[in-house]
Amino acid sequence: MTHFHLRDGALWCEGVPMARIAAEVGTPVYVYSAAAFREQARAFRDGLSAVPDVHLAYAIKANPNIAVLRVLAAEGYGADVVSGGEMARALAAGMPASGIVFSGVGKTEAELVRGLEAGIGQFNLELEEEGVVLARLAAARGLTAQAVLRVNPDVDAGTHAKISTGRKENKFGVPIDQAPAMYARLAALPGLSMQGVAIHIGSQLMDLAPLAAAYARVKRLVDELRAAGQTVRRVDLGGGVGVAYKAGDVPPDLADYGAMVARATAGWDVTLMFEPGRVIAGNAGVLLTTVIWVKPGVAHPYVIVDAAMNDLARPALYDAWHDFAAVAPSGERFTAHIAGPVCETGDTFAMEREVDRVAGGDLAVFRTAGAYGATMASTYNSRALVPEVLVDGDRYAVVADRITPETILAAERVPEWL
Repeated sequence: MTHFHLRDGALWCEGVPMARIAAEVGTPVYVYSAAAFREQARAFRDGLSAVPDVHLAYAIKANPNIAVLRVLAAEGYGADVVSGGEMARALAAGMPASGIVFSGVGKTEAELVRGLEAGIGQFNLELEEEGVVLARLAAARGLTAQAVLRVNPDVDAGTHAKISTGRKENKFGVPIDQAPAMYARLAALPGLSMQGVAIHIGSQLMDLAPLAAAYARVKRLVDELRAAGQTVRRVDLGGGVGVAYKAGDVPPDLADYGAMVARATAGWDVTLMFEPGRVIAGNAGVLLTTVIWVKPGVAHPYVIVDAAMNDLARPALYDAWHDFAAVAPSGERFTAHIAGPVCETGDTFAMEREVDRVAGGDLAVFRTAGAYGATMASTYNSRALVPEVLVDGDRYAVVADRITPETILAAERVPEWL
């Protein structure tokens, strides 16, 4: 995380001290580096330089903040969206409709209509019935929907079970052996233009072998479709490239990833679609927090911070690791549990971890929190919704306000009979 660095013994984001953000905005707060987003967006594109025809659609679910999307739109990225709300964000950020890919296993008819009327570039169909409905909606409006069929290659991505999407028991895509007949039926429907196929086998992939295996299966499918006289102009390879969360993690090198893609897809003669999310956003953000107490424990103390599982859900959901570091480290270390104030035992970020020694009132950060952090936040325990800050050089702006419990309460209503 080179854009989060120590200067004069304290942590800065680019040219702004973290202590200044804490003093002026308060904690907990997400802090993002615009330079880190730009750098990683360019690195991903550069890694695919050997691939002749590429479309990049940032997976908005990783971090949907509209200021972040504006940064990535300026880098030439389109959007991979999984809801009508995400589509609205992409359009509001200036991402062209033609560059939007609408994924997701449960698109409603209303969302399909919104996509059609916006003129989005591609619908990723998750089942045959969805294609039939989309064709009907498009034809009724005198439109033709551009679509691909998402297939499930039954490849184990080797990632956490809750973020694996490419095994036959997962809810995503259609069985790859059923795809040729299904594709032919869909291609015959008025209002629908079948452009190719899509896969996405999971998130936080640290090994390229499962991806290569999935691509080989897609290659056989593409050959079979073309042999049957079907048109295949696009193959959507999804996303999923992992990032390092802790020491010892070795994510795929993006140049190696690109070289593997180039080898695996040589001669396909298609536009290859990519949907990177975490790999762009993960290391571009931290969650800045204040230590409330250091509470004595039986074996180790509990560091109680003002950030909680409602602000950063990944540890509670996936036992995920986020490095914890003092904003002004003294050089001393100790072994402690790190926990938040929510009334759940699961509101724990780390157990028996060696970390910077901190005391009540100290500032600290959870690192690699730019992806699947604020986007998954809630107001559980009637806590405020965490704000977000974007740093760009020596300036910063609050790009999502802290939504207070009072504001949330004002949106609720008591029936007159009560």
